[in-house]
Amino acid sequence: MKAILLNDFGGPEMMVFGDAECPLAGERQILIKVAATSVNRPDVIQRQGNYAPPKGESEILGLEVAGTVAALGAQVTQWKIGERVMALIGGGGYAEYAVAYADHAMAIPENMDFNQAACVCETYLTAYLNLFMIAGLGRDQSVGQSTGQPANQSVLLHGGGGGVNTAAIQLCKQLAPDSAIIVTASSAKVERVKQLGADYVIDYQNESFADKVKEITDQRGVDVILDHIGADYLKPNMQCLAVGGTLMLIGVMGGSVAELNLALAMVKRQRIIGSVLRSRPLPEKAAIIAAFTKTVLPLMANGTISPLISEVYPLKKAAAAHRAMENSSHFGKIVLTVA
Repeated sequence: MKAILLNDFGGPEMMVFGDAECPLAGERQILIKVAATSVNRPDVIQRQGNYAPPKGESEILGLEVAGTVAALGAQVTQWKIGERVMALIGGGGYAEYAVAYADHAMAIPENMDFNQAACVCETYLTAYLNLFMIAGLGRDQSVGQSTGQPANQSVLLHGGGGGVNTAAIQLCKQLAPDSAIIVTASSAKVERVKQLGADYVIDYQNESFADKVKEITDQRGVDVILDHIGADYLKPNMQCLAVGGTLMLIGVMGGSVAELNLALAMVKRQRIIGSVLRSRPLPEKAAIIAAFTKTVLPLMANGTISPLISEVYPLKKAAAAHRAMENSSHFGKIVLTVA
């Protein structure tokens, strides 16, 4: 099969379009003929040599795919060959074929094409898991931990026009409709984020987001923060996190080591939770996907939630897609078409 291979770790120029051995479906897996995949920040980090795939997973980049079932493992009964699926995978998405565990795949709604479906599994699942299943934002308390917080919470989302953030805004609008949505964005993306449905947008390039959040919330602070920056944002995040609030840490683009005032965090009963989707145990991923299928997929099927696509590249142009990701020029997801 054709796939994107790495000559070595480094910049986008290390990615080459070449030949790779086609994977075989294990007993509980399906083989997917990939129609589209997408570019996610972890792909860039892996390409740079800083994010190895879990043991047993493909070394090929790519954490989500959309396509059709090409072959079934011996124990798979819930899928048929030819069915349209989108799947969360541990690696191998930048290729003509990829394997996924049968319970890590979802049927693609009839109203969605492959490009849209390729945008769902990594970013929407990440946002849903962290905001609703773990932090307990809003009304979706049926799965995961309940914080006991009222439905009219407030949430701070970092990431402007990124894939996880645009997904998070849409999910918050539907699953936590009484919650105030505050988003940080670069100057160039402020208006587009407002149009997507954020209640308040803070231009982090020209304003202190901690001060602005306090002003917006009348000094109370926000109940939940979704952050992928890490160290650089830890202090201001904790400053604008409410009593009993939860900081969900899903990335460390701004560093991994920072100083924390533990006494203040104790007094304010704040939680800091680190969370990564890729390395979770297989049954845990299956449970997350089952909850998402029940709660969110119907909203995608009726068009209430629709993945936002920024740019589409053919697979062989993956290096250009990575440059767009690194330049932060995108708004929404970057898709790679395969078929």
